[in-house]
Amino acid sequence: MFRTALRNVLAHKARLLMTVLAVMLGVAFVSGTLVFTSTISDAYQASSQKGYDNVDVAVHPKSSDSPRGAPGAEPKLDQKLLDKAAHVPGAASATGTVSGFTAIADKKGELLGSGFATTGGNYFPGKDGKDARYPMRSGAAPKGPDQFALDAHTADKAGYKVGDTVRLSVDGPVREQKLTGIFTTDDGRVAAGGSLALFDTPTAQKLFGMPGGFSEIDVKAAPGTSQTALKSAVDKVLPKGAAEATTGKQLADDQAKTIAKSMDGMKTALLVFAGIALFVGVFIIANTFTMLVAQRTKELALLRAVGASRRQVTRSVLIEAFVVGAIAAVTGLAAGIGIGAGLRELMSSTGATVPDGPLVISPSTVLASLLVGIVVTVLAAWLPGRRAARIPPVAAMNSVHATATTKSLVVRNTIGALFAGAGAAGVMVATGMSDGKTMMSAGAVLLLIGVFILTPLLSRPLIALAAPVLRAFGISGGLARQNAVRNPRRTAATASALMVGLTLITGLTVIAGSVQKSIDKMATDSLTADYVVSMAGNTPLSPDVAKKLGGLDEVTAVSPLRMSPSRIDGTPESLTGVNGKDFGKLTRLDFTKGALGDLHGGRVVVDDSTAKEKGWQPGSRFPVTFEDGKKSTLTVSGVYQGNQMINGIIVDTATLAPHQQQVTDRQVMVKTKDGATDAAKESLVKGLGKNPAISVSDKKDISEEIAKMFSLMLNMLYGLLAMAVIVAVLGVINTLAMSVFERSQEIGMLRAIGLDRRGIKRMVRLESLVISLFGGVLGIGLGVFFGWAAGELISGSLATYELVLPWGRMGIFLGLAAVVGVLAALWPARRAARLNMLAAIKAE
Repeated sequence: MFRTALRNVLAHKARLLMTVLAVMLGVAFVSGTLVFTSTISDAYQASSQKGYDNVDVAVHPKSSDSPRGAPGAEPKLDQKLLDKAAHVPGAASATGTVSGFTAIADKKGELLGSGFATTGGNYFPGKDGKDARYPMRSGAAPKGPDQFALDAHTADKAGYKVGDTVRLSVDGPVREQKLTGIFTTDDGRVAAGGSLALFDTPTAQKLFGMPGGFSEIDVKAAPGTSQTALKSAVDKVLPKGAAEATTGKQLADDQAKTIAKSMDGMKTALLVFAGIALFVGVFIIANTFTMLVAQRTKELALLRAVGASRRQVTRSVLIEAFVVGAIAAVTGLAAGIGIGAGLRELMSSTGATVPDGPLVISPSTVLASLLVGIVVTVLAAWLPGRRAARIPPVAAMNSVHATATTKSLVVRNTIGALFAGAGAAGVMVATGMSDGKTMMSAGAVLLLIGVFILTPLLSRPLIALAAPVLRAFGISGGLARQNAVRNPRRTAATASALMVGLTLITGLTVIAGSVQKSIDKMATDSLTADYVVSMAGNTPLSPDVAKKLGGLDEVTAVSPLRMSPSRIDGTPESLTGVNGKDFGKLTRLDFTKGALGDLHGGRVVVDDSTAKEKGWQPGSRFPVTFEDGKKSTLTVSGVYQGNQMINGIIVDTATLAPHQQQVTDRQVMVKTKDGATDAAKESLVKGLGKNPAISVSDKKDISEEIAKMFSLMLNMLYGLLAMAVIVAVLGVINTLAMSVFERSQEIGMLRAIGLDRRGIKRMVRLESLVISLFGGVLGIGLGVFFGWAAGELISGSLATYELVLPWGRMGIFLGLAAVVGVLAALWPARRAARLNMLAAIKAE
């Protein structure tokens, strides 16, 4: 039986090719994901560990939930503590570090680097006058408030050289400083595409709001001293409850875990899409082996007649599947290694700098790829193999095709109806639940399975709807319709592969479009400000920005949004500071109780969820402990409907600022005399010194940014789901090719009675088109339903949510299904037309 199975694989090479390709693509996706994430993770871990080569023990301020110290208080990590750490037994040296956001402008005035990774720090020279962390490639270390050094990658990218004057910004105001040195670094943020600027220590402390203090102290061990021993010595000089020490090894290990965890999210997401492609491939495998078994019914019956048992027949089919799966797994692994290497190069070509490192192909990746390919193929072929073994030898001898019994169809349709009904009910119930994600996910899976089981039943009425259109193509159209419904199970399996991909694509498109419209509506409805000013990377703005904007002639109203921690009733709460005088001119809040009124002194407005949680009404008074530990009493003047843009407890900045340790703004809202015009925007940009780190956005810019974000997300999802669509195309090609082989005699007879080659081609193409459109209609319908259901859940946390049906895109998806049908039929149709008429008629 083993030799028989191998001969069958060799005899049906062409028919098994599409199955091999389908499984290979899925395995390549899996192995490519594992190779890519392992390679990137190892490269970043190696890079981050280099950053700790000069750190044996690191001292950090100890985190605390209590309000921060009073303004002007001594920092927790000061020069005295640095000196103590440098002189503990076993310490060779100690370095104080300060860091914060620093934006660097290129020669065109545009921001270099990306978001949060554009950082600044201090150059801390040792006894030899050098900082071992940052070896200078050219020039000298910065000295004085007007000098700085820049990492080599950023300098090369921007074309800066030692002696150039560079524009930069830390918290808003533009600074022009002389570039005195260019250094090399293994800093992971630079490797990730960011930039690193270094100042002398006093300048960095002043710029980053830590005069006389440090954010971290790094201690280097003397030769012969272990990190553990050094940590014990450092612990003895630390102020109790104010600071804590960690070994460099522990920091490196923690960093490695953080990197691995961040890569896990990407790996999981990519593996989900690989799983979808493999799931779609299951339909092709099952369909292929079902058709192969049907075509070899007499052969299998003969084996049974000469003594083969049912188990041996099933085993022979599974051996074929094992061989096919092994071939697909090995080729998929090889292709996946290439994909992993290609993705890394793609990241580099898009501007994302990836640390150098070898391509990582772990044993677990090889094992997972081989197991996935073989197990998926064998499991998908098990049911066709079992069916083959159950056909009685005498019945099989008399018929090439064993048709499904009425009982089996009734059982199938009953099970399908139960699954679909339970799934639809679960989804509907979940839409009315506050946390119905689990229920909805389970319902969606059940509904998808139910529809798949019912697809043979649905195929006849839905394909019948296409009859009027097909009649226009004459006899070829009529034959195509009859062929499409001749074997409903086969049609269903072929269409379902395409249905799964289009269900996900349509559902995601509906959700993304609706959320985008809702956020856009929220932004335009809640803001009457003409412009919103913010820093790159969502870092804090200096209060000087709001002052500068308020002094411009064309500005009529300006208000910062400022966050500050506090305690209310013993629990941490965040207070939002605004300019009480102008806040009402810049926002349009929907008050459910009370009103904005005159927001000053101890008067505040709160969002509805906070008011409900605290039991507050207009006129309610509550005690508050500010950031500096001082206590006061605030009075609620109104309750408004909060959203993702404006929520929480809002208080006047004049009340809040005296209690803040460091006054910074999250963003600034601005209203101008002539509204949002190009001239007004240019005036604001000039007024802020054409700062590369500051973004000035009107409502249109905000909408475009939101649209850009969702478009990028959708395009990535489309790209990932394209693999499932490609696998579905292979399924249609495979089914049609095998169907043409199966109907060789019939096609020969059609040719003999007058149907020309063009008519044969048209028949096969129309059959493919009908099957593909059938899968497309089911997929788009299910996608819209799932998109609506998910939207009902989202609407509970997004008040402005409304369903948006992307008719244009759904038309494109249906058109895509038609294109899939036409392309998939090219080779089978050509093959059918080229069949020798007499040879085909004589074929069994």
